[in-house]
Amino acid sequence: MSTLTYPEVGATRLGPLPRGYHHLHHRTRIGRGAADFAAAGAAITEWRMHRASGARVEAPARRAEPGGSVRVSLGLGPLRLTAPCEVIWTAYGEDRRTGFGYGTLAGHPERGEECFVVDLADDGAVWFTVLAFSRPASWYARLAGPLVPLVQHWYARRLGRTLRRIVAAS
Repeated sequence: MSTLTYPEVGATRLGPLPRGYHHLHHRTRIGRGAADFAAAGAAITEWRMHRASGARVEAPARRAEPGGSVRVSLGLGPLRLTAPCEVIWTAYGEDRRTGFGYGTLAGHPERGEECFVVDLADDGAVWFTVLAFSRPASWYARLAGPLVPLVQHWYARRLGRTLRRIVAAS
């Protein structure tokens, strides 16, 4: 029996995103060529992108693997929000795509799924995408109302900038 807090498991990989949720789709170019693609894929799947963007990540595995648990937290001191998740799917070089999707577990302020992937396009461009669907699960997420999607979009842009810096430094 799944402990995920939503029924549409895997929708960020297979689509379409389910109705009744807020949808997030952020895509940004982060590099060019096979070396940038490999560096970006490793940074995403080994949690380095999240950590370098200021998130605290607790994961027992070195890299994302289906069924693996992860706790991502943002904030400072008592204002730190922790989000327990489970890795739902991974892609390691499949069709020039690397990344993973994770879903929410009990205790997460939202219900839904989010994925972080990097794609190598035919023209050599390397694209980073964050795709998510979510709705409030906690009283404070409901109270925050329209601010939550704004924060989610801000964080997706921050991840893109962070990943671009990681790739440029590699």
